[in-house]
Amino acid sequence: MTSASSDERPPKGAKSRAKARVNAGGAAAALAPAAAKSPAARRPGRPSGSARGPEQRERLLDAALALFARQGIVDTTLGAIAREAGFTSAMVHYYFKTRDQLLDVLIDERFLPLRAAIGGAFEANPDDPIAAITQLARGMVAVAVENPWFPSLWVREVISEGGLLRQRMHERFGHTHHKASLARIEQWQKEGRVNAELEPSLVFLTLLGLTILPLATSKMWRNDPVRRSLTPDDIARHAVALLVHGLGPQRDTR
Repeated sequence: MTSASSDERPPKGAKSRAKARVNAGGAAAALAPAAAKSPAARRPGRPSGSARGPEQRERLLDAALALFARQGIVDTTLGAIAREAGFTSAMVHYYFKTRDQLLDVLIDERFLPLRAAIGGAFEANPDDPIAAITQLARGMVAVAVENPWFPSLWVREVISEGGLLRQRMHERFGHTHHKASLARIEQWQKEGRVNAELEPSLVFLTLLGLTILPLATSKMWRNDPVRRSLTPDDIARHAVALLVHGLGPQRDTR
């Protein structure tokens, strides 16, 4: 084998320069994944990629509930909901084309589960009105504590005249559930289990007034030296005691 001629040999320093280029290329390749992991700044508009996750949609629903409770449904626009959630208007329009569509989603996903949780008391205790009323009162208070927007929204949009939420729920579901509850109370009255002087149609409204209304106005008690120490359990206990025993002295049930 003949040795390479001097013309074929690499010039002095070429090997070191080639090695340097290889090392530089390796360093760039090592840095490439880190650069790829850095998220690009999101442009305003519709969400893309992982930004379409359910957390954004839930955040918009939470913002809508907060605004509806604070200022009412009629006075709340989709743009206001987007600002409350910290999103662009395009983001909220990506998920909800109109406010009515958003309201229907809220009814299906937020209100119906709460309604089912509260309304199951009569079905769970068909022969025990005291247990049913107790469960119903405590259920209302629990729902209000777990969902701080609930009391104010209920007062503003359900039991007040012109409430859009009440109208919307009536259009979709009617009064079948409410009528069933009234029929149960009337049956208890016929069986002698419930005071015959009670007006069945006012029982549920009375219970709301004893539970949801105090919770909706609880922020006004902060400077009240007597009521500011009341807890949700105190409100539920008072509601049950007043409905079950009235103002008469407590009877010995032993």
